[in-house]
Amino acid sequence: MNNNLNKVIILFLVCVLTSCSYKPIFVEKDYNFEIRKILVSGEKDINRIITNNLKLIKKTGNKSKKIYTIEINSLKEKEIVSKDSKGDPLKFEMNIIVEYKVINKNSLKINNKIKKNNIYNNESDKFKLEQNENIILKNLAGNISDIIISSIINLDDN
Repeated sequence: MNNNLNKVIILFLVCVLTSCSYKPIFVEKDYNFEIRKILVSGEKDINRIITNNLKLIKKTGNKSKKIYTIEINSLKEKEIVSKDSKGDPLKFEMNIIVEYKVINKNSLKINNKIKKNNIYNNESDKFKLEQNENIILKNLAGNISDIIISSIINLDDN
């Protein structure tokens, strides 16, 4: 019995020590652009997540890189999608709307609006409901920041 436990522990350690390392998609690449300034307005939690993701792009002293300023305006809406027979909410929908502009040398390069949404169930435990909403917010805002970065990459490719 003790021998089997030792094998399980060794197998677990080998799996943990040799597992692949996770790195965000946009971190390790060297891009032809640099985001010098990010101006935000609107929902502060969404802006914080997007700003942190945009700051992951490496900044180097390379003079040939294009320098961009990004203006972000975000909005979060929460709506009741369905109710039970008593009128209590059963499902909610969270909408995140982000308008962003990418500016290079006082020239507007991108002016875009992104809308992401998610429908989720109501919880009787309000703490758990709030935790679920925070997770959904982080995922949606993270997706939006990836779209912003991709649009800048595509702009740079053209």
